[in-house]
Amino acid sequence: MENGLNEINKKKQEQMLKLVTNSFYKELKNYGVDASDIVTVSVNLLDHITDGNKSEEKESEYYNSFFTINAVVDKWNKANEISFNGVTIKQLQNHHIKQISKWLTDTDINQTFIGLMPKEENRLADYLIIRPDNKYFAIYYENEHFVGIIGAENIDHTFKKLEMKKMIGEQLFRGKGIAKSATFLFLYYTFNVMNFNKVYIHSLDTNIGNININSKFGFGLEGILYGEVFINEKFRDVLRMGLLKSTWDDIFS
Repeated sequence: MENGLNEINKKKQEQMLKLVTNSFYKELKNYGVDASDIVTVSVNLLDHITDGNKSEEKESEYYNSFFTINAVVDKWNKANEISFNGVTIKQLQNHHIKQISKWLTDTDINQTFIGLMPKEENRLADYLIIRPDNKYFAIYYENEHFVGIIGAENIDHTFKKLEMKKMIGEQLFRGKGIAKSATFLFLYYTFNVMNFNKVYIHSLDTNIGNININSKFGFGLEGILYGEVFINEKFRDVLRMGLLKSTWDDIFS
């Protein structure tokens, strides 16, 4: 049985690497890199792997050396908020909607699944706050800056699973690790507060950074949906990844 599971995981990894390679190739082409230069990039990558540079530290397979359960400040029962490393997620309120609506006009955000949300404030409030199968949180940085949202869609209480989505709306706060901390807090809430069994995500084929981040939280490949969505005048492939509570417990508990 163990050998069979290892073989399945190996196949999943091979499939994911193939997708990442294809996405990397598309990005190079988008930047105007021609075929001969792509070959040069491939050779340089091989040289980088085989140069034997021992000064580089190997990255941890998971984020559990930094993100630890004991460091979470859980005030959910008293104040409906959970914090870690200067990042807090709180229950989303109506006064957040106006700002979220502005963020949704951002060109970069419109290239993601979040960009498919309704833009009008009344419809957006219904989508984020009122719908029973959705549950969203406001992301705060240093308790004063409202910087984004993270939450669940397609909440299934019968089978205890949900889909996670997130967005850092304020450009000045992107690339600071806030999304990682918010992801950790949301997963903590899902598995430790809601006691759900599974979180899954959908990622566009070109979002290599997002794929890498989610892998280090324990998400594994579940499948590739070819030509699944139509964004920016073209059909896009979608990667589905999933994380079980048992895997979360093994890594972070």
